[in-house]
Amino acid sequence: MAYILCPRCELNYIEESEGYCKICKQEMMGDISHDEPEMCTICNERPAMPGRDICYVCYKEMHDTDGDKEDELADGEETHAVSEDALNEIDPVSSMDEIMPEISDDIPGSEYHEINQELSLEAMGEDEEEEENDKDDGEGE
Repeated sequence: MAYILCPRCELNYIEESEGYCKICKQEMMGDISHDEPEMCTICNERPAMPGRDICYVCYKEMHDTDGDKEDELADGEETHAVSEDALNEIDPVSSMDEIMPEISDDIPGSEYHEINQELSLEAMGEDEEEEENDKDDGEGE
């Protein structure tokens, strides 16, 4: 039994004796099963709103607790003004030292030097040149 790509979707492999893959057969028969809706990331109880990762109830709770007057946008979304205090509470990354993890000195200095030589680009280039020269010498004989 050989496998071939489905002639309809060209994604799934099927046996030569089959006409189409299972997914294409379901689509052609109208038996498309919809995936389960994404659940709310806050409560994990209700499905999330389309295009968002939270449900309507959690969304409303988040916006009702602010106490600010909500502005309605053209598409029905609500916005809140961000206060200066909230912006100042965020700590920006001031240097690369904060991003880079600390590396412990697990490798002794002598071994580090050997490893560094083994991994150097110059040494790798020299090795490649030697291999090419060996190949060239072997072909000429």
